[in-house]
Amino acid sequence: MPIFPGILRTIGAARLSDLFSPQNYRFREPVLYPASILMRRLRSATCLALTIALLAASLLPARGDEAGVSDDAILFGQAAVLEGPSSALGQRMRQGIVAAFTEINDKGGVHGRKLQLISRDDGYDPDRSVAQTLRLIEEDKVFALIGAVGTPTAMATIPITSVRNVPFIGPFSGAEFLRDLELANVVNIRASYGAEAEAWVKHLTEDRKFTRIGIFYQDDSFGRDGLAGVKRALAKRGLELAAEGTFERNTRAVASAWRMIKRAEAEAIVMVGTYGPCAEFIKLAHRSGAYPTFVNISFVGANALAKELGPDGEGVIVSQVVPFPWDRSLKLVADYQAAQRAFDPTLTPDFVSLEGYLSGRLAAAALEKAGPQPTRASLLRAINDVGRFNISGSIVTVGIRAIDTPPKVFLTVIQKDGTFRAVDKL
Repeated sequence: MPIFPGILRTIGAARLSDLFSPQNYRFREPVLYPASILMRRLRSATCLALTIALLAASLLPARGDEAGVSDDAILFGQAAVLEGPSSALGQRMRQGIVAAFTEINDKGGVHGRKLQLISRDDGYDPDRSVAQTLRLIEEDKVFALIGAVGTPTAMATIPITSVRNVPFIGPFSGAEFLRDLELANVVNIRASYGAEAEAWVKHLTEDRKFTRIGIFYQDDSFGRDGLAGVKRALAKRGLELAAEGTFERNTRAVASAWRMIKRAEAEAIVMVGTYGPCAEFIKLAHRSGAYPTFVNISFVGANALAKELGPDGEGVIVSQVVPFPWDRSLKLVADYQAAQRAFDPTLTPDFVSLEGYLSGRLAAAALEKAGPQPTRASLLRAINDVGRFNISGSIVTVGIRAIDTPPKVFLTVIQKDGTFRAVDKL
């Protein structure tokens, strides 16, 4: 399989020895560059060497497409954050996927095969994610990857999965680069961060009439993707950001970001981060006597954020990309809740595990279409050929069809008791 521009656009400036280490498969997080800058970087010997390495990898004989498929089972792998400060995200994604697989298996599986999941902790760290992804593919010999969590980890692992044509299903990320149609092995079910940013800015400027909007974001590819989306949405309305503040991934060091933003006296602050630092930032603002409107991205982990905030959560807005997980009038939600209870009666509904459940159900539906002798290629072909999957009465649109019918984004607001209310206008 030839290398494609989508991968080339993710090549950053680093020594080849810094990017890959034979001892631990280290990979430095890449960044996106305009074509002009990319061409200048590709002229350097180090980036040329990396390009050659990736091209060589793409020409290696692929491992058998039957990897992970036995007479009675199909094995999926998940590299995600399962421990540490953002662990609720990976754990909830895993719970949703396993609930879906358990439901499918109780009905006889797919063409007589049970669906199984191996989950490995990457700590929301790109280096560790590369190591765990390689372990899943090379040692565990999984058929496909599902439920990865995060943009920086995805940017590090996509070259590995793409050159091997390993399906990368339902990543918990709205990053724009994952929506490049040349990434043929990536199957997105959620809206992009750009779409979420547009929903925020539309609400804040048109419904609330705000003009001074600041941003608090994680200082990496995830945060910068959200930043770019907010700037685009503001520019459409002739506005610019009032202030910016950043924090480092996997930390709660937010004081300097608050000092940067509070000077602008922003009417609203949009937030691109995980639940821990975002909750810390909101509490710090409240302790300082500031009560702007806070708007969070879906990746934050809405339920975990509400729990962290406690009484400080009232009025905080969170955008969502899946249906309301408590709305049992939707057959999808009723099935999800039933599957979750069957898997673990102690679990409560939430947005992240519903997204994991959707990913698991989509994988099963695509395997049904792929036939009794599935290969990685036939699974991806089935997903792209069908494009629209009916999951318990709700339509999930993927691939090229998602261009005309993109996944929905809607806003929710945290109530005084920590529950959520869906809103059109506040």
